[in-house]
Formats: sequence, structure tokens, C-alpha cells
Amino acid sequence: MARAEAYEPTERTTPTRARDRAAYDHDTVHAILDAGYVCHLGFVRDGSPVVLPTLYGRVGDRLYLHGSTGSRPLRMAGAAPDPGLEVCVTVTHVDGLVLAKSAFHHSINYRCVVVHGTAHQVTDAEEKTTALDALVDHVLPGRAADSRPGNAKELAATSVIRLDLREASAKIRTGGPNDEPEDLALPYWSGVLPVAPAYGAPIPSEDLAPGTPEPAYLSAR
Repeated sequence: MARAEAYEPTERTTPTRARDRAAYDHDTVHAILDAGYVCHLGFVRDGSPVVLPTLYGRVGDRLYLHGSTGSRPLRMAGAAPDPGLEVCVTVTHVDGLVLAKSAFHHSINYRCVVVHGTAHQVTDAEEKTTALDALVDHVLPGRAADSRPGNAKELAATSVIRLDLREASAKIRTGGPNDEPEDLALPYWSGVLPVAPAYGAPIPSEDLAPGTPEPAYLSAR
């Protein structure tokens, strides 16, 4: 069977406004996820909504998130007798501030992904290692192979949850302001102020051993 190249839209992944900005193809969704560093994990705890910022990594059509073994959502994702935790994960990039003639039409240019599904705790040792490597490499590609892997004590203190990318969508806004025709002659500046991440020069650790070479992937940022 051929692999689908897009995620099937659902009621939860179909926007109620600006549906033309939605995208479901794998390339778009994956690119937005891969370009981010922090996701927001939403779930219900004791009847109340909770949203937590955390690091993540992607391997194919799976997202991995990690935390301490005492983390409430990670424990809930593996709790018996009904394992799994219903979650919503979001990743957002701000690409520009859209300044319009009117206050009403101010906006931002953005790229975002929303994923719904059931997160499960990763118990297989090999999958857990793959997930943790992906989390490190997501922050900086190549870093997992350039650092000491977790030892038995560290791995025992770390939990990982897996969320399959099945119910996922992207939403993107680009372009300038959508001013009303009658506002175009108003004497106010309008346009877009681009926003982009900036990386500074690497700062070596104070206890770095003399002669330790700087990895090439740092200068590539």
C-alpha cells in the first residue's frame, strides 16, 4: 500500500476561519516541526486544562517528548488500566509583525502545527535511545553523536512519550496587511516587520579542556 503524503483533515484540525491557510501535506507539517525548538503540550489534569512548554524531537511520523519520571503528564501517559494520554501539541514560529492602517487589521505572519492524539510512554529500550538521540539532534543536528549518551542512572530518571502524527495540520500566514480600501489614504505607515532567529558566537564553557576543537555544526548555524 502506498504511503499517504498528507494527513487526513478532521474536525479538530480544520480551522473555523481562514481555511485557505491550512495545509496537511507531510512536507509542510514536518518542515515546521523540524524548524522549532519548543512545543506546547496540552492535556487535562484533574478536570482542568494544562499547557506545558517542552523540547521535542521527530522521527518520521512520530513526535517524542521527554521529562523526569516524576512528571505528571509522562506518568499519566503510561498509567494503567487505560494507558495513553489525550494531548494536543503545538509548535509556532513568528515570521513577521503585520502593521496595518487600522488597529483591527494588525496581525502576524506565522507558521504553526497542531497535533492531536494519544501519547504513550516509551518502554522499549531501543526506541527510547532513538527518541533521546532525536531530542538532542533536534536542538542541534549531529550533537547526539558528539556527546556522552545517558548512563543507566540518567535513563532510569528519564521518561519519554510518543505521539504518532496522524491527526496533524499546519496553518500559515504570509504577506502584508489586509487594509480596507477606504483606509489606504490614511497617513499611517503600513507593512511588515520581519522577525527571524539570530544565533550569536559560541561561548565555550569555563571548564572546557584546552585544545578542544569547536564543532563545525556550531558555525553552520
